[in-house]
Amino acid sequence: MTDGMNSKAWFEKAQALLPGGVNSPVRAYKAVGETPRFIAYAKGAFVTDVEGRSYLDCMGSWGPMILGHAHPRVVDAVQLAASNGTSFGTCSPLEVELAERVVAAFPGIEKVRFVNSGTEAVMSAVRLARAATERSKILKFAGGYHGHADHLLAEAGSGIATLGIPATPGVPKEFTQPTLTAPYNDLASVERLMEEHGRDIACILVEPVAGNMGVVPPEENFLGGLRALCDRHGALLVLDEVITGFRVAYGGAQERYGVRADLTTLGKIVGGGLPVGAYGGRRDLMDMLAPEGAVYQAGTLSGNPLAMAAGVATLDVLREESPYEHLERQGKTLQEGFEKAASAAGVPVTINRVGSMFTVFFSEAPVRDYASVQKSDAARFVAFFRAMLKSGIMLPPSPFEACFLSTAHSDADIKHTVRVAKRAFAKAAGAS
Repeated sequence: MTDGMNSKAWFEKAQALLPGGVNSPVRAYKAVGETPRFIAYAKGAFVTDVEGRSYLDCMGSWGPMILGHAHPRVVDAVQLAASNGTSFGTCSPLEVELAERVVAAFPGIEKVRFVNSGTEAVMSAVRLARAATERSKILKFAGGYHGHADHLLAEAGSGIATLGIPATPGVPKEFTQPTLTAPYNDLASVERLMEEHGRDIACILVEPVAGNMGVVPPEENFLGGLRALCDRHGALLVLDEVITGFRVAYGGAQERYGVRADLTTLGKIVGGGLPVGAYGGRRDLMDMLAPEGAVYQAGTLSGNPLAMAAGVATLDVLREESPYEHLERQGKTLQEGFEKAASAAGVPVTINRVGSMFTVFFSEAPVRDYASVQKSDAARFVAFFRAMLKSGIMLPPSPFEACFLSTAHSDADIKHTVRVAKRAFAKAAGAS
């Protein structure tokens, strides 16, 4: 499979065939000035590149791999599903089984529809919100990334932020004009926009824990305040739990923070590492979708049996083992170790963490919104990232993304990561 080529050779070959040599921009390692590692296989908490070098994985395929890589029950489920056929183009029991688990986990989801990506899930949920309210505008937050649909790229995070793209060519300005933006965690600014535009706003769309400008937790009363503003102005609250769903609690951020969404979008963990998205919510809203209602959305591979099988297996393990307290403890141990190591190196950091997802910001000031995220020292991040990678720890190659732990990470893995970080913070100290 590797043909004896190293990552550099594979990347050179890829650049002749794929735009930028990648199928998703941040994978190019452009922000950190490195050659992307081409992975041959993964198992547990480790990924191994084409040269045979293993890395302790703190990226987790950008979030889905909460059980680690190639978990035996997930692999068995996918293999069994594949042996029965990879796509039917019609209904299968696995769709119903995964839907049962999603509805049971999220009290606000009475019905759910599966799609093929988080982008598709959010795009579809926004369409449904506009149809239900008969309004055209939406309100999102600066630095929030909800996929690459045209109208959602206004002041977006993730790769848009990483690559410093201020606006995306190919998106007419009139496509983003109905999208209003506010600073994350600034309830007063949301209230002002709702007072001015409330009768035209279909929904407030928010990551309940921001994960695409790095991890930024919601401040007290922020999510509850959004819920109250939606109720007051007749808008819908759409919580983008593509990252947080089944990650920060089995019932996602809605369980952790006690907030109720009208519509919820899911992805990543719900598909067990295979391409899946989902959106769901109140029965009256979801019944507006075709074929029951007039709001159209469809997908040839939606509800793909392999993806459904992986999702069922993953959620079953999470429900049975309930690893969230364990992940919380490991996340706290790692955070405290990093903070101590950074302090010893004389490097100011702010580490934002919610459960098993975290980001190291090279900033001594609190990081609570996109403006404060952008003040983080990028040069120090690059030095830290390179030192960690050289020592066999794989982090997301961007200061604007989240790191993720999995149940496959052992206590020894966490201690090793902290030891490596001591040297990496020392490298970062001299980078700014």
